Amino acid sequence: MTDVLAAEWLKLRTVRSTYIVLAALAVAMAGTCALAAYGAHTWDGLSATDRAHFSMSPLEPLFLTVAEMSMAVLGALTITSEYAGGMIRDTLVAVPRRGRVVWAKAAVVGTFALALGSVCVFATSYLTRAVVGDRPIPAYTDAGAPTTGLLITQSLAITVAALVGYGLGAVLRSTAGTISAVAGLLYVVPMVVHNLPAPWDARAGSFALDSLPGQLAGTGNPYSIYGTTLPPIAAAAVMGAYAVVPPTVAAIRIRRRDL
Repeated sequence: MTDVLAAEWLKLRTVRSTYIVLAALAVAMAGTCALAAYGAHTWDGLSATDRAHFSMSPLEPLFLTVAEMSMAVLGALTITSEYAGGMIRDTLVAVPRRGRVVWAKAAVVGTFALALGSVCVFATSYLTRAVVGDRPIPAYTDAGAPTTGLLITQSLAITVAALVGYGLGAVLRSTAGTISAVAGLLYVVPMVVHNLPAPWDARAGSFALDSLPGQLAGTGNPYSIYGTTLPPIAAAAVMGAYAVVPPTVAAIRIRRRDL
């Protein structure tokens, strides 16, 4: 298994798509900091009366959305590119136990996403708040600052998004189809859920990936449109299902389906 993991890590770090995703995350971080600078500049130019009505949402969720989609695309490309180029045949000749290939890829993708996601989430939170400085903007006061636990669970959400993208890619075997499915899961489904009648909007929305980090951290979810309806242990179970079910389905399917 060690050799399989090493081979998958070699693939991941030598393909162009990995560095494109890194560039996208860097641009997203820079853009988030630029928005924070714009908000701070706007605040400085307001009168005391206008500052009382000034509204500026925390910017971490904006970056989190971009990061989740970026890592989901990377996860998808780790497998769909092999099917598109025919390399999957060589991979399965070298490792005949197909399930081992699926889980080795999942382990590499998940570890990479967790490490990169953690660095990006913590760095983005620190940099945006450093830009805002000591300005008493409501969303950036100490009371509105995200806890370490929330930042950790947001990093986990990025990891889960990567595994969802990878698992769907292994099942669908199409880059375009997988990206469309991931976009629907991350963006379209939450919009549909948000328009359900109460209380079903909050109940269904609590299972959406973007609402899980706050529920898992036990701090609520101040960045989500949904209410907190799941206890931390239930939120952890749902997040675990997001991470495990798609690769499991892929492992079953690859054993039963010809290339």
